[in-house]
Amino acid sequence: MRIISGKYKGRTIPVRKDFPSRPTTDFAKENLFNVLANYFDFEKLTVLDLFSGTGSISYEFASRGCKKIVAVEKDYRSFSFIRNTVKQFEFDEIVPIKMEAFKYLDKSTERFDIVFADPPYNLPELGEIPQKVLESEIISKNGWLILEHGKKNQFNGFQNLIDVRRYGSVHFSIFKP
Repeated sequence: MRIISGKYKGRTIPVRKDFPSRPTTDFAKENLFNVLANYFDFEKLTVLDLFSGTGSISYEFASRGCKKIVAVEKDYRSFSFIRNTVKQFEFDEIVPIKMEAFKYLDKSTERFDIVFADPPYNLPELGEIPQKVLESEIISKNGWLILEHGKKNQFNGFQNLIDVRRYGSVHFSIFKP
């Protein structure tokens, strides 16, 4: 896994092949961040990374200068990997939290400019994520929810959907409150 751009551009973070989660592909990540660069000033952003897995998205936001990134992951092995990587690379702007994503949405009182959710593609509740995130009021007024998913999930009928980006087998549905 490598960081695509920013102050840590090109830095490689080794992930074992038997790691329990699937990091976002470099191709999809690079294209998504190119889109985000047209709409947001990274240095002013606060980001929530739900279902963080390897932390790949959090590291990318940190590399681009975001002021705060909260990485929520329930799996202990993944959480430990993120926590250790944050310490090793001194990603001071990343706050790892070991918690189930939906519980975090219920408990948090913070607001974020971007909520990025990359749940397992086979998560039974995947289709409920946009509604749960938007109802939690965790996204700032002009913020976005970016949901990574496979081609089986479609959100075309959802009124808050503003865009869908497809990069190979990776789909990003973008919602606005």
